[in-house]
Amino acid sequence: MNVKTSLVPDPASPLVAAFQRARSQNMSLPDLMQSAETLTGAGLLAQAIDLYKTWIAFNEDNPFRHMACFNYAVALRQAGDVVGAIHALQACLKLEPAFGPAYINLGRAFEDSGQIDQAVRQWLAFAETTKEITPEKLGHRLMSLQHTGRVLENAGRLEEAEAVLWQAIELQPMKPEAAQHWLSIRQHQCKWPIMTPSTHVTARQLVDAQSPLTLGCYADDPVFQLARAYRYNNTLVGRPDTSGVPRKPARSKSGSGKRLRIGYVSSDLRQHAVGFALSEVLELHDKKSVEVFAYYCGDPAPNDATQARIKAAVDCWRDIAAISDVDAATLISSDEIDILVDVNGYTKHARTAIFAYRPAPVIVNFCGYPGSMASPYHQYLITDDYIIPPENEIYYTEKVLRIACGQPVDRKREIAPRPTRAEAGLPEDAFVYACFNGMQKITEACFARWLAILAATPGSVLWLLGENDIASRNLRQKAQQAGVAPERIIFAPKIPNPRHLARIALADLFLDTFPYGAHSTGADAITMGLPVLTVPGKSFPARFCASIVSAAGIGELICATPEEYVQRAIMLAGDRKALAALRERLAQSRETCALRDMPGLARRLEELFWHMQGEAERGETPVPDLVNLDVYYEIGAELVQEIPEFESEDAYRRRYAERLARWNDFSPLPADTRLWPA
Repeated sequence: MNVKTSLVPDPASPLVAAFQRARSQNMSLPDLMQSAETLTGAGLLAQAIDLYKTWIAFNEDNPFRHMACFNYAVALRQAGDVVGAIHALQACLKLEPAFGPAYINLGRAFEDSGQIDQAVRQWLAFAETTKEITPEKLGHRLMSLQHTGRVLENAGRLEEAEAVLWQAIELQPMKPEAAQHWLSIRQHQCKWPIMTPSTHVTARQLVDAQSPLTLGCYADDPVFQLARAYRYNNTLVGRPDTSGVPRKPARSKSGSGKRLRIGYVSSDLRQHAVGFALSEVLELHDKKSVEVFAYYCGDPAPNDATQARIKAAVDCWRDIAAISDVDAATLISSDEIDILVDVNGYTKHARTAIFAYRPAPVIVNFCGYPGSMASPYHQYLITDDYIIPPENEIYYTEKVLRIACGQPVDRKREIAPRPTRAEAGLPEDAFVYACFNGMQKITEACFARWLAILAATPGSVLWLLGENDIASRNLRQKAQQAGVAPERIIFAPKIPNPRHLARIALADLFLDTFPYGAHSTGADAITMGLPVLTVPGKSFPARFCASIVSAAGIGELICATPEEYVQRAIMLAGDRKALAALRERLAQSRETCALRDMPGLARRLEELFWHMQGEAERGETPVPDLVNLDVYYEIGAELVQEIPEFESEDAYRRRYAERLARWNDFSPLPADTRLWPA
């Protein structure tokens, strides 16, 4: 890139003087950086780039020339010249091979250019040079390892990512970022036990690093999940300065004939489980009652049929992915939204900080996240009375409002023609158990139950959704160790959604996972006439599938214990008549069951939105109860590895109450509305 600088002819011009000083070796590096920063701030980025280039050319013997090259590269990146920046960074490293920031930025430049292997080489090269650590080098080494792990994880190179991230964890075990990804990667690979402490990393440090979703797959512990969400929110969002977005009171709309303005915020309004779930609901909203705004914060989705359909259904579509949290909050506030619905929770690409600005009088947690947000600003949670029965409301900080079933579905989903079993890679005459949940939901205890079922039903097979070769290998090895032929575990390749829906019906019985059960996958199975066997727990993700099964009208497939779950799975394999009767009931009630009553769901949501509006107008909007959650977190972090996989509600609560009593004996606790009433 050749930048021509138009110099002012006046020899007294500060710009001319700066270039003269750069050429004559009379400008120090700090002066250079200050001059370039001033030019950039004045909108003269091209001149700043040219000043760096001039200084580098005429100051060959300056010991800080590598730093000038580095800042030159930064300026080139600002100008969009990635190739020029790569050249400048390579020059920097030739001058100073141990300069860590250059490796970091050079790796990022290669990554942005699609050259993942070159990016990884840069970061690992620096990691190798930083064996003799100083505090500054420690930070750069950690960043190199984290970037490497992130890129390898996104590229599907999970074992490499796991190994690199473990180096980062051992380097700084108190920092949770690397461990959070490491734990998730191990879950996705079905590597058990998930947590493996070392001399340098304690079990408690790994517990503290779990994201709320990772914890949901790890243990059925609703108190700790609540407390973890609270801590996670404090770390993720904290207390931003919200003064720039003034709070607006609820507008008087009840009984006025005016429409409520409802805003849905989500990164998943596209071909995604959430996008599929909400498409028809958004189409069915009564536009005489509500005006619907969609705020999309996900990746670009060109030519996405689901997103196109959602855009057509809503009154206003806004893409907020590229703007800041405060700007997004300001936009939502200016749109005069009455009810703002968080459809992400703590999931990928979530923009939780937007809600901290309280850009609408009412904020709702619905559909995208299986649990409490445990934030000061999420006031309501919409779900059903199976997922959260009244006695379990203590595990949530939001006020719970209920619909018939917590899983919306799209009755218009495209379904391809049904393939044959041979076309799907299945044996024609075998009894086919299936589970299409993500690999991260399969725990060691869950898989052991499945192997016990296979061992008791000769000739049956287990059909799972193939996610990665490592998980497939690990599960087949576990099967072989348990005396089950590994070829009886069959992995379905990923295919377009219409074809996947069509093949679901080839199975005989869907086996749910625990403690994080099926959500949309369970609804898809029932939609295709496949009975779903489940055993519920105490937490939101552990009860979700049972809610779907109940709403479909086949509640007898909800088991009370894991032992009953195994026995029922074995019994149904031997009683094809009973299984056929279940399928017939599913077929007969398919369009009339609560699971698929989308018009009813849309009307109920509108009733709830107006109920919230009424409470807001009367000054009765609930305030989230966050009392003692730090204490519950500390107790939960101790208990999470002690609590049995399945435990009765009474025993579970007693376990926490005993620890709370001990804590109170040492340091008196204020009363709360959960497990410490006095």
